[in-house]
Parts: sequence; structure tokens; C-alpha cells
Amino acid sequence: MMTAAFAALGLEEWRYLRLPIAPERFAATARALPSSGYRGANVTIPHKVAAHALADELGEAAAAIGAVNTLSFEPDGSIRGDNTDAGGLIDALGGPAAVPASALVLGAGGAGRAAAWALREAGADVEVWNRTPERAAQLAAELEIRHTLEPGPTDLLVNATSVGLDPGASADDLPLVETASVVDLVYGASPTPVIRWATERSAQTVDGLEVLVRQGALSLELWTGRVAPLEIMREAATRASLS
Repeated sequence: MMTAAFAALGLEEWRYLRLPIAPERFAATARALPSSGYRGANVTIPHKVAAHALADELGEAAAAIGAVNTLSFEPDGSIRGDNTDAGGLIDALGGPAAVPASALVLGAGGAGRAAAWALREAGADVEVWNRTPERAAQLAAELEIRHTLEPGPTDLLVNATSVGLDPGASADDLPLVETASVVDLVYGASPTPVIRWATERSAQTVDGLEVLVRQGALSLELWTGRVAPLEIMREAATRASLS
């Protein structure tokens, strides 16, 4: 996805590489990247909290969510941490104006936290549910939203759990309530159980691949200062997911 974007923007010398890093080596490795020519890095599980601690400066979303998925290496040697997961979700929905009045977030991990904060900031009345109620209660208290044990109907349902990572998995243990729209942050070569459930009920759907593209586009724009070629990135991501 990023390689296709660089090519479309004429950034022929730019490369996007996968760097597997053990947790105990994350901080030292990240601080060494600028001297190797890196302009930035995306950060994924399990390093998002460590990246938050590493950053010298934090964007608003990163500071509020407590997790960083985008590092930018500044000319003065400092490291800025941002969270584009939140903005990527809102962009995938069509922008703040498209966020409905109420939302239910399933999952209280890092993805759920980013989703709940983003939707709250966009003006939605947000509830969070988690298999472990204590985690939902803690997240709700920190973000000043509500947690629920037995969710009711909602305008928007967001799956931020791991259900769907296994293609053969079932969504039967999730509280899939009546809703008009569904976002599943999980993605794969075929529709996830949550997306299949939503489609059967004629709900509007946004899959995790679209959220991935949108958060990646925001990261790209932070590093390059250029407008991301969304359609090209989307096509590349779709091809990769099917291969």
C-alpha cells in the first residue's frame, strides 16, 4: 500500500519496510532509525504503548488514547508520536459529520480505546462492552463514556475485538445488537463474521481494510507533507489482502 503510494507521488527513493523488533529492543531501535535515513515508522502490536512512552512530543489523539501508531523523526532530532487509528476510523465513516448520534464499541483494548475516543470526540454518545467487564468499566471511566453489560440498539456498532482474525471464527459470543451501520476493524481476504452478520441484516458496513487504508493515508501525509493517493492505496491493499 505504501509502496504504491510512494510510486504514485513520484517519491522514487522512499521505501517502506517491515522491521520485526523484540519488545526489549524497541526503544533503542526506534531511536536509531533516523540515523539510518528513516523519516518515520508505523508501530503495531505490541509496541504502541512503548511508542507513546518513547515520543518526545505527542499529537492530541495519541496523548488522549495513550497509544502511538505513527512515529515521525523531526529534523531537530526529536520524535513525534501520533495516533492515526482514531482519525482513520472517522475518515472511513465519511468524516465527523457522518458519525451518528450513538455508537457501541465492542472491545476495550487498544483498538477499542482509539475507536471510543474518536467517536466521542466526533460527538457520538459512546458505550463500550468487553468480555471482561472490569476492562470496559476502566476504559469508560478514563474516557468519560459509559460501559454496558447488556447493550441495546445503537446507530453504529464497531467491532474492536479479535473476532474474525480466524476466518473460521464465529461472532456468536458478541452482543451484536440492532444497528444501522457496522464497522469491523478486523479484515481479511473474505468478509469477517461480523460483516457477514451485518450484510444479512442490510446494515451499512465499513470493513477493516478501509480503516487500514485511511489510517495509513494519514501517516503518509504526516511523513511526506503530500496528499495521499487514496484510491491507489486502496487498490494495493485490496490486492495484497487477496494474495
